[in-house]
Amino acid sequence: MRVPFLPKSLLARNTCWMMLGQGLKLVIQALYFTVIARSLGVQNYGAFVGVVALVGILSPFGSLGSGYVLIKNVARERRSFNQSFGVSLLTTFCSSSLLFVLVVLVSHFLLPNSIPTRLVIFVAAADLFGTNITAICGQAFLAFESLQWTASINVLLSLLRLVAAIILVARNLHPSALQWGSFYFGSTSVAAIAALAVVLVKLGIPKFSISRTFAEIREGVYFSVCKSAETIYNDIDKTMLARLGTLEATGIYGAAYRLVDVSFAPIWSLLAATYPRLFRVGVDGISAAVRYAKPLIFRALGYATSVSLLMLAGAGLVPYVLGGEYRLTVEALRWLAVLPILKVVHFFLSDVLAGAGHIRMRTFIQIGVAVFNVLINLWLIPAYSWRGAAWSSIASDGVLACGVGAAVLYLSRRPQSQGADVSTLEVSAET
Repeated sequence: MRVPFLPKSLLARNTCWMMLGQGLKLVIQALYFTVIARSLGVQNYGAFVGVVALVGILSPFGSLGSGYVLIKNVARERRSFNQSFGVSLLTTFCSSSLLFVLVVLVSHFLLPNSIPTRLVIFVAAADLFGTNITAICGQAFLAFESLQWTASINVLLSLLRLVAAIILVARNLHPSALQWGSFYFGSTSVAAIAALAVVLVKLGIPKFSISRTFAEIREGVYFSVCKSAETIYNDIDKTMLARLGTLEATGIYGAAYRLVDVSFAPIWSLLAATYPRLFRVGVDGISAAVRYAKPLIFRALGYATSVSLLMLAGAGLVPYVLGGEYRLTVEALRWLAVLPILKVVHFFLSDVLAGAGHIRMRTFIQIGVAVFNVLINLWLIPAYSWRGAAWSSIASDGVLACGVGAAVLYLSRRPQSQGADVSTLEVSAET
């Protein structure tokens, strides 16, 4: 696919595709969020957010990191695609099946009884199977450096969910969380089938086998643990708020956090665009990775500071957009306005650690923050409801920023010959 206005350089062209894809995805997600939040109302939206957050904790293990291993194998030997793709799909089916049963079982203990089990089933099936298969299809094109298809697949999933939301609201102006759950499952399934069809046509059919080495399984699990820990300290507070607080409080807080996520989308684009190059310069050590990332961090901080100020000044507009039920989201959004700044720091520095071959250290720090987040939420949420969840998020992101910052500083002062996990660096560099 050749577009005249895109640059000729493969790296620059792929960067543009990711920026275009993220920009379009941002607009679609903003529309999708507005439609769903307004139509469901704060209580139903809180129920849905609580379930999504619970499933999201286990979702990274749905593929056991097989998509990252696929990228590594294909980048080294393109002829391995058919077998690697087949192994990825088979791994995802087996792992997601086990996790599906686990999520349904634990939901009875972690979610309030007012949330129907069928909603958990719909969301778990959509995110464990559909979303993971869609992600693997995107990673398949990433392995071939065809990021225009990766970006298109990412946009497709959001677009189909927006279409599903519009159709549902057209049929029922105020649907229940369960009704939206069924449409959520349907749209995600269509996206997964479409993405799979594109891969089959463009790249080839999978060759199913179980020849996945222990080293590859370990590498995949490593990536999964890292991603799951990230999901925990970002989303577990919503599940705990649904259980320990009220669904109304979950909806108020979930809406504010979603607005923060949407505002961070341009930074995600920058992180994705610079990710491969950060791994390349990281081969020369963490100091080289820091030198490369430093100007990017300052630019991103400039954007994040502007967004934070905009949230503080414009939070009062939220009830006019989402409805009067979300009037307390104004206060929640103002509390969370500092998060974009903290996220810029810890996401970039975390990538510096991974790029320089210290992904194990990054993972242990993230696990520690995830545990800290759960423990502090057990204290703050029962006492202060959604305000406690907001304070916990600020504290966790702050601790994470300090943790990875301290790790980068420590490793930068250590002799270069010490420390880097070479095998992990090789895997990360391919992704």
